[in-house]
Amino acid sequence: MEAPKFKKINLFQLVMLALGSLIGSGWLFGSWEATKIAGPAAIFSWIIGGLVIGSIAYDYVEIGAMFPESGGMSKYAQYSHGSMLGFIAAWANWVSLITLIPIEAVAAVQYMSTWPWAWARWTHHFLSNGVITNSGLFVVFGFIIVFTALNFWSVTILTHFTSLISVFKIGIPLLTIIMLTMSGFHPGNYGSNLHEFMPYGSAPIFTATSAAGIIFSFDAFQTVINMGGEIEHPKKNIGRGITISLLISGVLYVILQSTFITAIPPKMIAATGWHGIVFNSPFADMAILLGIHWLSVLLYMDAFVSPFGTGVSFVANTARALFAMEGNRHVPHFLGKINLKYGIPRYAMMVNTVLSMVMVTVFRSWAVLATVLSTATLIAYLTGPVTAVSLRKMGPDLYRPIRLKRLPWIAPISFVLASLATYWAMWPTTIQVILIILLGLPFYFYYEWRNHFVSTRQAFKASGWMIGYLIFISIMSYIGSHQFNGQNWIPYPLDFIIIIIASLGFYWWGIRSYIVTEDFGKAQKLNQEAKERGEMEDDE
Repeated sequence: MEAPKFKKINLFQLVMLALGSLIGSGWLFGSWEATKIAGPAAIFSWIIGGLVIGSIAYDYVEIGAMFPESGGMSKYAQYSHGSMLGFIAAWANWVSLITLIPIEAVAAVQYMSTWPWAWARWTHHFLSNGVITNSGLFVVFGFIIVFTALNFWSVTILTHFTSLISVFKIGIPLLTIIMLTMSGFHPGNYGSNLHEFMPYGSAPIFTATSAAGIIFSFDAFQTVINMGGEIEHPKKNIGRGITISLLISGVLYVILQSTFITAIPPKMIAATGWHGIVFNSPFADMAILLGIHWLSVLLYMDAFVSPFGTGVSFVANTARALFAMEGNRHVPHFLGKINLKYGIPRYAMMVNTVLSMVMVTVFRSWAVLATVLSTATLIAYLTGPVTAVSLRKMGPDLYRPIRLKRLPWIAPISFVLASLATYWAMWPTTIQVILIILLGLPFYFYYEWRNHFVSTRQAFKASGWMIGYLIFISIMSYIGSHQFNGQNWIPYPLDFIIIIIASLGFYWWGIRSYIVTEDFGKAQKLNQEAKERGEMEDDE
């Protein structure tokens, strides 16, 4: 019986899908959160965050083109280093994804809670001191259910929906930039000297990168990777989709940050300082402050649309990640079942929906969710540069539609940048996220026990560098400088130097710890299929 065929995603749809994921609640809150932490220097935080994620994405372009498969981000580390590292990477990535779904719902509800109209007073109970209340929590649950429902029937519905919504999501930020600049442009807010530009020093520039949701705002490039098996002409479109979507969103985020800085009335900064600027619905509050009430109405609408588009996109992404984890044989088998009619992993989608609700019940603040998500993501991404270089050593003859010339030196740089960004999330967030990731290990060992621990020792040895790294970064987070909430036993910027040197050591250890397992054999088979598909496309 011939397998059902599903419509592939073309480049335009892919870019729109990625932008639909990238431009979410990050633009609605990130500029304010970053400014509050770092002042005008927050504009550098967005550039640094873009460089961190851009360098990591560079590594994954080569791997994603080699192995175009659904949920690929959850499998690559297992191909190069065996089951244990594969599980840690997949679990960390999955934790970040089930955090992303509720963070978008929280963003929409937080903007709802500040609706200024008399008839909307009932929404004001949804938020208290920046935290979602019990009544607001049920509204968040409603959004999560709707996100899931829009993904439940077809990838075609998903792509049509996100292509339409992405146009709106790009248009509103552009309109916001124009109107706020016309109504309140104060370039003097950047200051006339270094102290005014960096009122709290240089360390908060890095803190804002992880703690203000900047890393999170760029994270959605993996939408392209995780849908590799559903992309038309993956040889060309994976790299193009990631590059185009990251460039568009990066330029937009930097301009939005600059617009936010220059739109704030100087009297407000003089009265409270950058730390004291408090908005519950940042850009909408700013529009009201500047007397652009019609723009505030549009922004309140976009507070539904932007998180909505991202939430919908990541329901699909998260389901594919969990589906891929089942393929790694360390989660229950039913999670890997695909609905034959619609090509959707429905059981995985439903499990993610429930766990997303649990996550937001525990972490009810947008900023806290953003920091947890960023840290979990970065830990998962640490395996990317190690895997990319290891695969070159393991399989020099593997089919590489895209062979990156600069990979040998960008890979260690991206590993170091991901390590620094993990540290910037600050104590105790680093250890909390690491503990959440370690909570998944009982699943791993249960399935290893069922398999009679056949290759557990080998897999443990191959992932030793990651285990050592997680211990190291936890200790560094605790004993590091007070600027990053540590004990200041190692002052700033000496802590950065130690992390850079140690990270290069762990990277070197990692690329020498690869092992050839049956999973690598599966990777070779998948790569051969990609080669045959690529040759057919070339002939066409």
